[in-house]
Amino acid sequence: MNSYQKVKTHIFRILQDKQREKGLLEIDDISREVGNTEELIAQLGLDTFAQILSIENLLPLNQSDFTRMKKDLETHFDVKMNEGVLIQGNEQQNRDTTWWSNKSKLELDNYYWDRYKEYLKESLPPEVVKTIDDDTDVVMDNIENPVIDSFSRFGMVVGHVQSGKTANYSSLVCKAADAGYKFIVVIAGGINNLRDQTQERLNEAFVGIDRGKQVGVGSLNRSKLPISLTTVQKDFNTTDADKNSQGLNFDNINTPILLVIKKNTSTLTSVIVWLKNQYKNKIPNHAMLVIDDESDYASVNTNEEEDPTTINKKIRTLLEVFHKSAYVAYTATPYANIFIDHEVGAYENIYVDKKVKSANISEDLFPNDFIYALDAPSNYFGARKIFLDTNGKYLVPISDYLEDIPSTHKKDFELLSIPESLYEAMRVFVLNVAIRKLRGQGDKHNSMLIHATRFTAVHQKFYFHVDNYIESLKSNIIAYGSLPNPSEQSSLIQSLKDTFELRYLTLEEDAKPIWSDLLGSIVSTIESIVIREVHQDKKIDLEYRIERPTNAIVIGGTSLSRGYTLEGLSVSYFLRNTVFYDTLMQMGRWFGYRIGYQDLCKIYMSETMIDNFAQIIESTEDLMLDFKMMAKLKRTPNDFGLSVKNHPNSLLQVTAKNKLKNTTQYTHSMNLNGHLKETVRFNKDNKIHQKNFEVIKKLIFELASDKLIFVKKSFLWKGIDKSYVVDFLEKFETYQTDSIGAKNLMPIKHIQEYVNTIDTTWDIALYSGSEKEILFSDEVKIQTELRRSNYTDFKYYYQLGGRKLSQGNPEYIVLSQKDIDDINSREFPKGEKTKYVRSKLKNPILMLHILSTPSTDILPAFGICFPNNGLSETQTVEYTINKRKLQELRMDEESYDDK
Repeated sequence: MNSYQKVKTHIFRILQDKQREKGLLEIDDISREVGNTEELIAQLGLDTFAQILSIENLLPLNQSDFTRMKKDLETHFDVKMNEGVLIQGNEQQNRDTTWWSNKSKLELDNYYWDRYKEYLKESLPPEVVKTIDDDTDVVMDNIENPVIDSFSRFGMVVGHVQSGKTANYSSLVCKAADAGYKFIVVIAGGINNLRDQTQERLNEAFVGIDRGKQVGVGSLNRSKLPISLTTVQKDFNTTDADKNSQGLNFDNINTPILLVIKKNTSTLTSVIVWLKNQYKNKIPNHAMLVIDDESDYASVNTNEEEDPTTINKKIRTLLEVFHKSAYVAYTATPYANIFIDHEVGAYENIYVDKKVKSANISEDLFPNDFIYALDAPSNYFGARKIFLDTNGKYLVPISDYLEDIPSTHKKDFELLSIPESLYEAMRVFVLNVAIRKLRGQGDKHNSMLIHATRFTAVHQKFYFHVDNYIESLKSNIIAYGSLPNPSEQSSLIQSLKDTFELRYLTLEEDAKPIWSDLLGSIVSTIESIVIREVHQDKKIDLEYRIERPTNAIVIGGTSLSRGYTLEGLSVSYFLRNTVFYDTLMQMGRWFGYRIGYQDLCKIYMSETMIDNFAQIIESTEDLMLDFKMMAKLKRTPNDFGLSVKNHPNSLLQVTAKNKLKNTTQYTHSMNLNGHLKETVRFNKDNKIHQKNFEVIKKLIFELASDKLIFVKKSFLWKGIDKSYVVDFLEKFETYQTDSIGAKNLMPIKHIQEYVNTIDTTWDIALYSGSEKEILFSDEVKIQTELRRSNYTDFKYYYQLGGRKLSQGNPEYIVLSQKDIDDINSREFPKGEKTKYVRSKLKNPILMLHILSTPSTDILPAFGICFPNNGLSETQTVEYTINKRKLQELRMDEESYDDK
């Protein structure tokens, strides 16, 4: 521990004591204690201060150290986290769902939870610990009291990627054990490294022992030890299970049993067979809890060996072994479990005592009983903060990789060179490690992620290039880094300096080191950097040990995509391409908590992937707003499932997730209620632009002038017959990568179906900007709208940044001044203002725009805004997708890293 950490730990303990006395702390409390300590050191002198507090080897700290210390402490103590939101099934709403929080929790010993709660307080802000307690009380209330004679419950907890779901379900494990659940199974994804990591964390949270040594909660209290039939080194197998169960059976068991298993058919079958050999009939007296971590994995169409339908059946068979069982799925996307393949079977054949026996299968895994959506703490470094709220300061858009690494390549691809952007990303990582040491975080882990291919063989080729470059940096820095004018001696050191000056412009002055200090830190840290591959054929394991920091550049693919945590991740180089929401979000290993170094984080990815992530975030937030409304209205998980499936941005997700490979056609429902759909991608053919301009011009010419309203510089026609819109949509040529518009957010076929089937009049708006003047008629004259900074010229199309065509509040054009004043007088939770504005609309709006861009003087575009009628299904339309169109949507269904 360095001097910075020693002084910070001293203040941290004072603040903890104050918190116990007064509850939640204010920022002023933190500022006061940091100021008091700084003043005390100045008054007493450093040596006397250190002697009084028994701190050895204390070195002087400067003003910027105390400023940063205050910020670090604020990120721990000044953290807000709200409770989650619950929706329940119809039957669940009529059950007693307070059995735990109002009765059992108050009466029982709560040994496992109390112990883990004390352990959590050492690392998590108090408000976060309290919210975890409250959240898991709700889940406990909904999984059923284990003393009840017979039950089966199915629920889902929706969290955020890398936001602390493990701490949440670890708390659930502890409380379930306290309540009397005796058999607890955690299914931890489909790859070994994730299962191993999950076992390690549950050892710290619940078991208390790892490889014979006390860990985590074991250092607080070991009077009760659960039995774990799995270890960090070994997944479940019957031989070790017989040995570790110590002769217990389900007639005499008093101690909770834990299994942390990989999600594959052989392991699940082994557990089922072992239980059947232990107890021939259904186990009647004890309850089982199954926690399915990264549960969306079972809904993804993976390779044939791990067919999700088979895994689904195995989990259901396992649940049927007990008379009393609860299944809780944990996921980071609300799309995941909604798309489970709902093939419910009656039984399957398994081998028990070398004989084929038929095993019953429980009902499907859909969360019929409850869904609970977790909030994220205010210090969570999440998707919105990265992709939407910070003007892209964490993002480095790249395109130079295409010549070196084609988006589609085979496993025998020869990687002859790597792009300059990857070299730069490695330099940023070297700089980050050094900066964190200067900030007093030299004892913390640091990681860089390179996720550029799914092929193991190509990972190994990346390793060759990455290792060569890092070794060259090491030799240059060691040889010249301590000499005068090192940048003149070494072009590699000069490139580090250039990268520092380019990529660290947004650092606050007190957080930005001077180059000479930074180079000195690089000299002392560069040799600690290692390269590690994470895949099935890795030669050296990636390890994060408590006793020494790991500074690792990590190369991998799918093995890093689902739940695996890279400690201290500050640089990500990401080239994988998928549009599937659950897959893409799980690949985002950069989400999480970056206390003390969030400002150093950089993510290198293509403009297209940045756009895809932003789309997911907006779609997910929109669905979660619906979720909160459903909770208030006592709607059910089935209602939410329907909402997800019918969401306009779910079209591609549904067609991919359902088993449609041999289907001749598929009818997809879409609810356009309260949505704005806009053209944001455009053909590069000027003839098409001219044709579309004529389509708009013709429409304006045909609209009745007596319905024309002049609104500031723009124009509006109200109460227009839908035939005008039908004709417009038939003639306006949009850019389509597929014929139904699933991939570019303009689901044109569903919109046309809406116009044809929904009997309503329309409003039509023509917006004006401030650029080139366009004369449509004597009455209608506008100026084009300029799009320059948020506009990208791709190889085959133009695209507007942020997937937005309109700006500001385009719906205001049809509202009365009274409605606008009402809206402006209100305060709205994030995301709810738009829904409220669209609830004021009487008609759908066809929004017409003429843009000016760096590539073209006139770029016609349009959007359609649909009124928001609450949770009404009145604006749901169906469109039948035939086999040919389904084939257009087949893309990037990836699984494990292929050899």
